[in-house]
Amino acid sequence: MAMDPAHRRYTLRTAAFMSGYVAINIAAIAGAFDDLRGPGAWLMGLAVAAPVAGQIWATIALMNEADEFVRALTAKRFIVASGLAMAILSAWGFLESYAHAPHAPGWMIYPLFWAMFGVASPLIRTSR
Repeated sequence: MAMDPAHRRYTLRTAAFMSGYVAINIAAIAGAFDDLRGPGAWLMGLAVAAPVAGQIWATIALMNEADEFVRALTAKRFIVASGLAMAILSAWGFLESYAHAPHAPGWMIYPLFWAMFGVASPLIRTSR
């Protein structure tokens, strides 16, 4: 099945941004940045966040470039996934505060969002 041009661009953009994301994280796991301190550590934190922002932009660009049905469907899934991810991580934050649950790092919102997008997508099949 051939992809339409909007989905082809989305796939290429996602692959490019996620390649950078994976490369930076593999290097960090391997210890390449263990000695970073001060501004270098701050720059590394922002560097790994940049591909995340890029991939979100790629999704928004897909919504902009796709036909009306795909745009509405993707936007609805995006909104539902965002709300679910915020609700889950907010609940966890309250559990940390009141029930002394283990800390969840803030960056977990990104994989949680995409997990919720994956949960919502088969359930949301209409743009209504």
